[in-house]
This record gives sequence, C-alpha cells and structure tokens, in this order.
Amino acid sequence: MTTTLAGKIRAYRVSAGLLFLFCFFCLSFSSAYAEDGAKIFKQNCAVCHRLDGQILTGPGLAGVAQRVPSDDWMFKWIKDNNALRKSGDAYANGIRAKYDNKDMTVFNGVISDEDIKAVIAYIKNPPPPTVAKGPEGGGDATKGGGQAGSGEGAASTTNMYFILAGVLVLLLILAMVLRGVKYNLLNVIARSKKEEQIVDKGWWCETKYWLVNHKRTIAALVIILFLWLGKLAWYGMMDIGVYTGYHPEQPIKFSHKIHAGDNAINCEYCHSTVEKSRHAGIPSPNICMNCHKGISSGATTGTAEIAKIYDAIGWDPKTMTYDSTKAKGIKWVKVHNLQDFVFFSHQQHVKVGKVDCANCHGDVKSMTTAQQVMPMTMGWCIDCHRKTEVAGMKDNPYYEELHKKLAEKYKGQKITVDKMGGIECAKCHY
Repeated sequence: MTTTLAGKIRAYRVSAGLLFLFCFFCLSFSSAYAEDGAKIFKQNCAVCHRLDGQILTGPGLAGVAQRVPSDDWMFKWIKDNNALRKSGDAYANGIRAKYDNKDMTVFNGVISDEDIKAVIAYIKNPPPPTVAKGPEGGGDATKGGGQAGSGEGAASTTNMYFILAGVLVLLLILAMVLRGVKYNLLNVIARSKKEEQIVDKGWWCETKYWLVNHKRTIAALVIILFLWLGKLAWYGMMDIGVYTGYHPEQPIKFSHKIHAGDNAINCEYCHSTVEKSRHAGIPSPNICMNCHKGISSGATTGTAEIAKIYDAIGWDPKTMTYDSTKAKGIKWVKVHNLQDFVFFSHQQHVKVGKVDCANCHGDVKSMTTAQQVMPMTMGWCIDCHRKTEVAGMKDNPYYEELHKKLAEKYKGQKITVDKMGGIECAKCHY
C-alpha cells in the first residue's frame, strides 16, 4: 500500500512538471511562430504592402483574409501568383487587372511553405498600432497629431506574457493542491500503521531538499533559461536602431498630402538634389516662399503654419519685404537616419536605378508630416537588391559592356541588382 501511494504521489508530481514544460514550450513556440511571421513579412512583403488599408506599391492588407476566397487560396497566391493566374483563377486575374497588371514577386523557392503559413497567420492577426519612440528620444509617434507607429509584435508579446502568467498561477494552485494531497496520503499511511503523523516542514525546506537531490534537472533548466534569455537578448539587439513607425512632431506641420498629393507637386521640386547627390536635401524656406509669397493661408491650418515660414525667413507679409536680421531658419527633425558606416546614394537609386520614392519612403502623397514606413535595415536592403531588376539594361551606354556580360552569364534570367555586385559588403560599408 505504501509503495502504491508513494507511486501515485510521484506520478502527480511528474504530471505537474510535464504540464508546466508542455505549456512553456507551447507558449515559446507560438511566440516564436508569431515573431517569425513578423520577421518574414518585414523582409519580404513590407517593401510593397502595409498591414493597414493604405496602398503602397501593392494594396493594403487590412481585412485581406476576409476578402480572399480562402487561406489555401492566399497560400497559393503568395507562393506562386503567376501559376495561380495561369490556372484560370478568376479572382487572381481580377486582382492583377485591378492594379494595372503589375506583377507580384513569386516566392516559390524563396521562402518555405512554413514561412508562408507564418506570414498568413501574421497578416490575419496584425498587431494594433502603438506609440513609437524616435531615434533622438524626442517626440513620440502620436504627438502633434502624428500617426502611431506600427508597433509590430508588441501586442502579441504582451498577450503572451498574460497567458504565461495565467498558466503559472494555475500551476501554482495545482502544486498547492497536490502538496496537500501528498501529506494527506502520507498521514493516512501513518495512521494505518499507527505511526507518528508527518509534519509539514514548509515550502523552503522541501525546495532545498529537491534542489540538492535534482542537480541534473536544475542544470538542464538553467541551460534552457540561459538559451531563452539569449534569444530574447539577440532579438532585442536586432531591433536597436530600427524605428519603423517613427513619426516625430515637426516645427511646421507641413502636409505632404496637400503638396505632393492634392497639388501634385513633384518630389524633386523641393528635394532638388535627389537626382545628383547622395542626399535628397532638406528644402530651404526660400523654396517654400516661391509659392507662399502669394499663398498666406493653408487649406487645413489657415495662416498659423505659413506664418511660421515667414517668421523663419524674416518675411513681412504686410510690406512684402525680407529682413535678414530676423531670419531664424527651420529646425526640421530628421526622420530617416542611416548609421554613419552605411553608404547610400539617392542619385544611384533614383536617377540610375529608377527606384520610386515610395519604395523606401512609403506612400508620402497620403502623409501629413513625414514618417518612417520601412525598417531601413541591412536585411531589408539586401532583400530589395535580390528582387529588383536592374533598370536601363538596354539604354545605358556607360554600362553597355557590363550589361552584355551579365545578359550572357544569366541567360534567360532577370538581371537583379545582386547579380551585378549589389550585395557585396564594400558597396555599402567602407
């Protein structure tokens, strides 16, 4: 009888331990799965799509799971949209026609089936917007009417912690119940043998006893904990310097939507050095005054914001004269910041590569003040170079010989940027 009861007690304890480990690994797996989906989406999809309703290069993905025929259809579309369209799928062909017959990247062979499923799970349950801190540590993403940052992964991580806390509470209750059962059973045995009743020595004494007699188990748990903390630290360091969603408050609430969107002013008019310099250039107040000498009231802000331009440049709208002694300049807050060890040239991308501004800066024509849409990480840049076909292969005599050799070497293939050295370390780091 004693052996049987003791065996049951051990079985209860083993069951509790296995339940804890099962819950821990399930939660870790689901968290990792969500993180993988977010990471894969950023690396492969965020160049063209946003999780809200805004159109970037491709359509916004808000509610896409309810619009498409099924999850299986979405899987086939992501994996090889060309094959799906060629099969005669009406919905697939309708999407392509709706977006000016633009081709979507084929991911068959680029990412695995499991990665595609992780992306679909991530798209179906996107995290809600959260406040995003900027690189200067200044204004937050919602300050001054700004839009919130994407905060991808923040909500899912918070929910995971709540679930884990709930599971730990349940396990604690279960442990207390099993502990009570254990002593009751032991005392039943003692009474049957007319032995002295067993006294509960308390949690701490039992814990010390368990630790001393289960050194291998403790060592295994410490190793698991160390690896888990190392993983958290690694992903935490990976996010250093990544400010997706950064939307600082600017000294003047300049609306890109009104200027570049409604009034269709070309980006190059204000950012005049974008085609001939590394930098796009920050417009001086003089460029603003080309129009605002005669336009003193804005469509949404009245005279308040335009008056700040006048004050910055020393312009008196009543006398229509400048006073250079009163000029202050405008201290714009930089939104897109690359590290000092990174070489990036707007001229190479915009003038030579024919890259649309929206590919890196998002749909600026729908923004108020500028915000960072893309992560601007090395992985994101490399992924773009691997997918982007080299523009001007036939109409650029300067690279005619190089293009001829590339066409021969990669016969029948698209000549993407990586094939002409676009992912060599020295191209961007020096």
